[in-house]
Amino acid sequence: MSADEQKRIAGEAAAGLIEAGMTVGLGTGSTAAWFVKALGARGLTGLKCVATSAATAELAKQVGLKVIDLDKAESIDITVDGADEIGPDLALIKGGGAALLREKLVWEASLRCVVIADAAKAVKTLGKFPLPIEVVPFGHSHTAGRIADALAWCDIGGEPKLRMKDGQPLKTDNGNLIYDAACRKIEDPALLAEALKSLTGVVDHGLFLGLADEALIGTDAGVERRTT
Repeated sequence: MSADEQKRIAGEAAAGLIEAGMTVGLGTGSTAAWFVKALGARGLTGLKCVATSAATAELAKQVGLKVIDLDKAESIDITVDGADEIGPDLALIKGGGAALLREKLVWEASLRCVVIADAAKAVKTLGKFPLPIEVVPFGHSHTAGRIADALAWCDIGGEPKLRMKDGQPLKTDNGNLIYDAACRKIEDPALLAEALKSLTGVVDHGLFLGLADEALIGTDAGVERRTT
């Protein structure tokens, strides 16, 4: 089974968790897109959806889902989103789709969070996937220096690299920039998360800790369910 097929079955399994009348958070990325398509195909009544990116909002509307702003949602019953890595205790690295800030805002507003992924995303230790860090544009190279210092303080090597697209710095939906830090191995995600969050100029980072309630992972044998 290809990685894309594994993503599809995970997304379809997650769509089966949704009930009529729910308010649902919609993630961003290729795996989340499978969930959005499967949810649209179910044709449930009374659904309200909060999208984590402009791209996801557009896809949701295309498949007939009602999209509302986060501020218009009294609460979010469940959010379904992908991840770049799933580690022990469902600690995650997210942000490969450059939507980590909006994703985290929606996750933290949700009563239940389900992460979906293909089998390759499950790892024993976080860090092989470069950690995305969203920063404000003003003085961003100075912020990158502070990020490098924080990585060194956490005994993590590697320099943060500005993410580019079409020869220009990539801009998030919030107008910010993304630096990707090649951490290789994150032995203490909580320590790194605290260090990065304390830095002036850093808006947020792609470590999602203590947020996921369960994971649905597509494998050649079917969908594997993991909980904390």
